[in-house]
Amino acid sequence: MSNYDPFVRGPHPAGTRSFSWTDESRGRTLPVDVWYPATEAHDGQDFDDETRDVFQPFPLSPEVRQDAVRDVDARTGSFALVIFSHGFGGVRTQSTHLCTHLASHGYVVAAMDHVGNTTLDMMQMMNAPPTPETFVDFMRDRPLDASYVIDRMLAGEAGVQIDGERIGISGHSFGGWTSLATTARDRRVRAALPLAPAGGDSPLQAGDEPNILRDGLDLAWDRSVPTLFLFAEFDTLLPLEGMRDLVSRTPAPSRALVLCNSDHFHFCDRVAQTHDLFQQMGPMLVGGAAESSGRKGLVDAFAAMKSSSELCSEQDAFAMTCGLGLAHMDAHLRENEQAASLLTRDLVALMGDRGISVSTL
Repeated sequence: MSNYDPFVRGPHPAGTRSFSWTDESRGRTLPVDVWYPATEAHDGQDFDDETRDVFQPFPLSPEVRQDAVRDVDARTGSFALVIFSHGFGGVRTQSTHLCTHLASHGYVVAAMDHVGNTTLDMMQMMNAPPTPETFVDFMRDRPLDASYVIDRMLAGEAGVQIDGERIGISGHSFGGWTSLATTARDRRVRAALPLAPAGGDSPLQAGDEPNILRDGLDLAWDRSVPTLFLFAEFDTLLPLEGMRDLVSRTPAPSRALVLCNSDHFHFCDRVAQTHDLFQQMGPMLVGGAAESSGRKGLVDAFAAMKSSSELCSEQDAFAMTCGLGLAHMDAHLRENEQAASLLTRDLVALMGDRGISVSTL
């Protein structure tokens, strides 16, 4: 009987450190957070409110906690690396539930702020929404940011040793797009975990409006990179119709699962708070721009959004993302046979046994 269980927290306490690294070739300074397996001296401290980390996701925001201990000693060894990319107008710490889970299982995770496209940046641009030219800049910078952070991690600048043959990438929304775009250009990436990614044909797109995210995504990879897509059934911003297009264009081997009765922000920390805030603010943020560009469908989609109380729980969402995400990385970065065997099973039934409803795309 296999004792492999990627859904439970790993044996190591999670540590975290913050850095600011400058890519001199682009004159671009990136805040970076790193999560890693800490020494046994810190066992339990990542879940103890007296010792676990308290931080601000962005300036002026309320403080929140994460299941990690700040600036503690890392375990010795050479570790697999996972890069995480935040969504449009997000922050590097948007999904600490996944980052700390991976760290507890012996991974190092690094996430950067995509400067110019963070929460604070977008708040400052509310009266002047990004233009198509600005989007092109974001699309250029994001994969370069990810590859630059891989460079710095391999150089040892986070104080942990990375195995350069075991590098994966994940990301949410525009960060999911970034994970795919980085995989296309950076051959060091060996496994991808896009979460509700952009880049597919959107049913909310006006017929004559260019889809620069789809057109700018190179999926003609010249190598095999196992890819696990995780989607939300009632994704307001990136509906499943677009996800089918994206999956159909992604090279094999790839697989996709849909978390039933969920929305776009079920891949972020504090799901209910994030979802309900966006439900309130979203129409104001995109309403005028959507009407003027012919994307009235987006306004209608906001009107049809469910409240968080009607959707699946945060616990179910985190279990799917952390459990299956870890198994995917274990199978393809660590050649873990038990993880590979788990992924060949009927995952709908596997998750159903845990009381979590998922479907195939």
